[in-house]
Amino acid sequence: MTTARDLFIIVTDPASKDTVGQGDLSLALAGAELLDLVDAGLLTVADDRVVPDGDRARTADDPSRAPDDRLLAAAWAGVVPGPPFEEVEDWLWRRGRDLSAAYQEAFEKDGELTRKRNGVLSFASNRLVQADTPARRQAAARWQDGEPVLAALASAVRNGGELRDGEDELGSAEHEFGNGDETAVAVLAAVRGAIVELEAVRQRRSIENAAYANIWRAP
Repeated sequence: MTTARDLFIIVTDPASKDTVGQGDLSLALAGAELLDLVDAGLLTVADDRVVPDGDRARTADDPSRAPDDRLLAAAWAGVVPGPPFEEVEDWLWRRGRDLSAAYQEAFEKDGELTRKRNGVLSFASNRLVQADTPARRQAAARWQDGEPVLAALASAVRNGGELRDGEDELGSAEHEFGNGDETAVAVLAAVRGAIVELEAVRQRRSIENAAYANIWRAP
């Protein structure tokens, strides 16, 4: 399992009462994929840019180096191979486009999500529910353990990118940086910034649409 898949499971858990924006989740998933690729040793983040390892040109078509997870493999295949390398923010917007829908489709194909009918009538609507699988239990265990990166990504999605009182970029005020966590902090900050920017775009469009509607209502 990947951080991105664990994040999708946690954030879309029906037990959660939070309303999650698909765009917000897509941006966070793109950030999680980036961190998964860093953890796999395929990328580094340097000066806010996504830098593949030195053998990117050779390994791009080498199945033995590609991630086993097909969604993560798709992310890896889209990495800009040479300078000027892609900025982290640009990665989030490019890779994040409709990414939550891609994860939902993948989860349905893998049997991680199933459709359950609401009601007994034949025309009753269906809703997606998470299947009780090892992947779900693993994600739940990681969540219960308070894994900081997963917690921070989920918090970013649920809080519109805003930090809560007493929360740092890794979601734990007591967390001490090390083992490459500076990269995680940089990516998480970019994810939060992108989600805040997306919300600003939503609000601007809402205001513009309301103003347009008022024009037509005016006598």
